[in-house]
Formats: sequence, structure tokens, C-alpha cells
Amino acid sequence: MSALGIETAGLGEQGDPARPRPRRPGLALAGFALPVVLAVLWEVAVRSGFANGRLMPPPSVVGATLWSLAASGELFTHAAATLWRVAAGFALGAAAGTLLGAITGALPVARGLIDPTLQALRAIPSIAWVPLFILWLGIFEASKVALIAVGVFFPVYLGVAAAIQGIDRKIVEVGRVFRLGRLAMARRVLLPAILPAWITALRSGLGLGFMFVVAAEIMGASEGLGYLLVDGQQLGRPDTIIAAIISFAVLGKLADGLLVALTRPVLAWQDTARDKL
Repeated sequence: MSALGIETAGLGEQGDPARPRPRRPGLALAGFALPVVLAVLWEVAVRSGFANGRLMPPPSVVGATLWSLAASGELFTHAAATLWRVAAGFALGAAAGTLLGAITGALPVARGLIDPTLQALRAIPSIAWVPLFILWLGIFEASKVALIAVGVFFPVYLGVAAAIQGIDRKIVEVGRVFRLGRLAMARRVLLPAILPAWITALRSGLGLGFMFVVAAEIMGASEGLGYLLVDGQQLGRPDTIIAAIISFAVLGKLADGLLVALTRPVLAWQDTARDKL
């Protein structure tokens, strides 16, 4: 039997091996099992008197705080302010990181001139930028967005630069065999080769954007989930602090899911082991 016949016979009832299996709803819901179990255990521990819920309130108290903030509209106001800052900072940081990453990854001269400085700046803690940005840009939105953009920039820059430098030489040689021009080589060979790493870098940058927005909103913000954190600290309200943390987690997960959904079509050509598991 020919190799083609063997492959066809192997398909059988399984269908096209390149077609990803649909995700089972049970597996998606299983991700909620651990936090739900931990929340129930803590609620039981506090209600039964085995634990003190003053500094770590039980889920029922945190839920009541979230409901109160949502009913008053305060939660949506803070969440909207945080999302706007993250979106603006992410757009600026991702664009700059992609551009400079592509330049330093593709041009050895630019890599030698620019990369050492950027690697040194990458080691600076986020909080160290706060007084400088306030001095340069003031205490309002510009300084906050700039700080978030810095957080997003570095993982995107590193991901793009490393992806370009790590392109397999064999696929470039294939493009040359087919006599592709520079533009065709970039569009049909180089761009698809770096897309997976670029999208992973964007997801890393988005996660850091949500981390940096906390530092950004601590510096004089009058609204935002970071401001809600500080407000809970000053008022001695751990339930407010935990409610803000949970809101950060939910918004971050939703934003990451949206980014994955938007970028999934550009990776539809991939035939990875993940799709077969």
C-alpha cells in the first residue's frame, strides 16, 4: 500500500488530522474548580470559627462589597478608567516594541547600537519611573499611560527581536529557491515565522500592562481599580482591597481572552500538537 493510502486509511473516522479538535466545555469549566473550592473552604473555616475573617474576609463579605460597588456604579467607573489606561498604554507600548524589535532583530548594526541601552532600561523598576513621568508629563493621564506603555514595551520588544533572530535559515533558503523578492519574502516567509512569538509577546505585554496600571493609578488618580486599592488600604477595608484584586483578575483574563480570540485567525494555518491533545 502506498504512503498516501496508509495516510488515508489512518484518517478513518478521525477526519482531517489538521483540523483542531473542538474544546470540551467541561475542560473550560474545570479551570474554575480550584478557586471555587478554595473560596468555599475559607468561607466554611471563617463561619465555623476556625479562622479569623477580619484581615482576610470570607467570600460572602467580598461578594457583598462587589455587589454594593456594582449597584452604585462605582465599580464600573473604576473599571472603565483602568481599561482605558491599559488600552492606551498597550497600544503605544506594543507599537513601539514591535517596531524597535523588528529593527534590532533584522539589522545587526541597529542591534549593536540600540539593544544594550534598552536592556539596561529594562532593569529599572516600574516605580522608579513614576517621579520622572510626573515631572515630565504632569500628574494626569499622560504620565499614567506612559508608565503602562513602558511596561508593555519591553516584553514585546524582546519577543519580536528574538523571533526574528531565531527564524530557521532553512525556510529563508526555501524562499530564495522560489525567487521571492524582499517584500514577498517578508510577507510570505518571515512574517508567518514570527507571528506565534509576536502574539505571545503581546499577551505578556498585556499582562504587564495590568501590573503597571496599579503603579500608575497610585500616583494621584481619582478613579481606577488601583485607586480603589489605595482607598481600601487607607480606610482599613480588606474587603474593598480584595474586591479590587478580583476585578483586576477578571478584567485581565477577559482582555487576554479577547486578544487570543482576535489573533486566532492569523494562526489558523498552524498544525500544532496542542490541536491533537
